[in-house]
Amino acid sequence: MKKLLPFALTATLALGSAPATQAQKAPSPYKTSFAVDGSIILGEGLLSGLGLYLVQQKSGLNEAGQALLNKNDVPKIDRWSAGWYSDDWQLASDLGCYPTLVIAPALLALNDNVRGRYGQMLGLYVQTVLGADALFTMSVGTTTRYRPYLYGTEGGSGRGGKIATNSFFAGHTAHTAAATFFAAKAMHDFNPGYQGEAFVWTAAAAVPAFVAYSRIKAGKHFLTDNLVGYTVGAGLGILVPQLHKTGEKMGASLVPIQGVNANGYAYSGLLLTKKL
Repeated sequence: MKKLLPFALTATLALGSAPATQAQKAPSPYKTSFAVDGSIILGEGLLSGLGLYLVQQKSGLNEAGQALLNKNDVPKIDRWSAGWYSDDWQLASDLGCYPTLVIAPALLALNDNVRGRYGQMLGLYVQTVLGADALFTMSVGTTTRYRPYLYGTEGGSGRGGKIATNSFFAGHTAHTAAATFFAAKAMHDFNPGYQGEAFVWTAAAAVPAFVAYSRIKAGKHFLTDNLVGYTVGAGLGILVPQLHKTGEKMGASLVPIQGVNANGYAYSGLLLTKKL
């Protein structure tokens, strides 16, 4: 996931340039700020870097340590996949994850409403995926959970490496879910009630689910690792754009009123109302 970091500066610049051309574009459902969102992206990049550094400080298991691993020590909810390993499913998970990170924002560019605000949308997209990356790298950097394949006999030279301790949580699943759910959410916000929305949301949920299944079959992550990764990614994919949605500012106004009270006397006055 190191490839995400170079896009942070581009996204920050896109956020900053969006307001300058706002008058020439269709209204955006989002409000962004160069100072605020740029700082968030920078912070996420720093956290991702810190997480990667912490991963490099970890140590793998030698052959003696691997021999002591026991499937029965794995919680029952995950035990059934302990020992699994497959290069083919590893490739399938890569093909499900990495292209999706590019395809999801590329498909959004096909929509006229989104394309008119593509710089702003791209900035929010990077903020979303980089947020998932920051949480993922910090998790694997501070947590040691052995990958399922260590409980079997396969895995080759990777069995003794530090990467074999990075089972919690599933980064492929988290990044894919962040990308697909962001795309579905952005499409909804730019085009409320558009035809085919149910299909888009179904695809957004299905792609990371396939990646999660592939990671289990590959022996890279347990079920619970993927459940957490899916939740993190999908949550950020929806939450980040939702937090940036535009809305009328809160305010107050005085409205003249008149009528007849319970005793039959006429009255008039001003009513203080709140606008959301």
